Amino acid sequence: MSAAASSTPAPAPGAGAPRRLRVLVIAEMANPDWVSVPLEGWAHWHALSKIVDGHLVTHVRNEENILKAGESPDRLTILDTRRVEKPVYGVGDFLRGRAGGGLTTATAFSVIPYYFFERALWTRLGGRIRAGEWEIVHRLTPLTPTTPSWLAEKCARHGVPFVMGPLNGGVPWPKGFSHARLAEREWLTYVREAYKLLPGYAATRRFSSALITGSRDTRAQIAPAYRHKAVYIPENAVDPTRFTRQRTGAVTLPLKIAFVGRLTLYKGPDMLIEAAAPLVRSGKAKLDIIGDGPQAGSLRALAAGHQLPSDIFAGWVKHGELQKRLSESDVFGFPSIREFGGAVVLEAMALGLVPIVMDYGGPGELVSPGTGFVLPMGPRSQIVAALRGLLERLVRDPSDLQAMGERARSRVMRSFTWDAKAGQVLEVYRWVLGQRERPDFGMPLADPSIP
Repeated sequence: MSAAASSTPAPAPGAGAPRRLRVLVIAEMANPDWVSVPLEGWAHWHALSKIVDGHLVTHVRNEENILKAGESPDRLTILDTRRVEKPVYGVGDFLRGRAGGGLTTATAFSVIPYYFFERALWTRLGGRIRAGEWEIVHRLTPLTPTTPSWLAEKCARHGVPFVMGPLNGGVPWPKGFSHARLAEREWLTYVREAYKLLPGYAATRRFSSALITGSRDTRAQIAPAYRHKAVYIPENAVDPTRFTRQRTGAVTLPLKIAFVGRLTLYKGPDMLIEAAAPLVRSGKAKLDIIGDGPQAGSLRALAAGHQLPSDIFAGWVKHGELQKRLSESDVFGFPSIREFGGAVVLEAMALGLVPIVMDYGGPGELVSPGTGFVLPMGPRSQIVAALRGLLERLVRDPSDLQAMGERARSRVMRSFTWDAKAGQVLEVYRWVLGQRERPDFGMPLADPSIP
């Protein structure tokens, strides 16, 4: 079956629609009022719940906000494992330091609490799973491919397909950026492969019915023996109701360039500042650096050294106000050198901005030819030179940017909404139940309307 045919969403529930599948969805992180993975977990569940008869299992920390969002208590099972988490996370936070960072360390210290979370789940719901109340069990979060699941084997032994994902993570640090890795306190990257020795790791792959992978890097980490279980569906998506504004009109000088993210070296704001500095000084471009983080002071010093005004730094902007500010820019400069998902790239594209990203990790798979620019990975000096050359070219001739921004928004609204993702996941469910062949949506997702 072709990629285009495979990506056709399932019909909406109603007259003539197939019976809704019964699915137990596990999202230990799922919170409508938070950001990052918890928001992803909630948004993905919410979209799935429209097209399946779903039941959500989540952590007690999310309960208040989920109920406030209008979710029915009848569709929820709330688990409380804080007694185990507190001492474990305390050690992890100490090793990460006050400035945050240390994502690998945080992930490693989350494994033990998650073991207890799944054991609590089986205690509460194991009997109902064994009885066949749900046709499929799907673990949405954690997203990391390093955290095993004891439930995969338990479900398989009782004839219930177990689905994981989208899994994402594990993008290696590129060569030449050890300074950024050390600034992030990423000491465990030296022994990261040790996660394959965790109890239950091999069994998780062996007994899972489907492994949804959110990036090409994550798919490559799956052993060849299990790749026949892999289906590529990118991790991130957007809620169209949150992105009602759109950048409009022809692009005129000065070229307005925005960056949004944690101010840390691996996100690349220093490279963007250095690349754009001559254009900003000459009045041909404007920078809007939105965010805060451990490198804020050094970035301000870098900008001052390039004789750039201090008002290029907006600081932290409330999520509800972000789209208004972002939609006033033309280009989204995001030269992150180690990004797993890149949700902020999709958000900028949804507003009609033209993204500039690196061909490394998640963002390079979100941006397609004709919707943005993907720069090759290389040493820092090479990235700065390529970024500066591209910005200079856009300043000389910005005429294509309006159409590119419109195509970027169309790409997101067609292929990267949570409802579109839920439709893709439903096809995975149908596959593991033997109702169709394995779906292939393309890797990365294609743009049929763009040559």
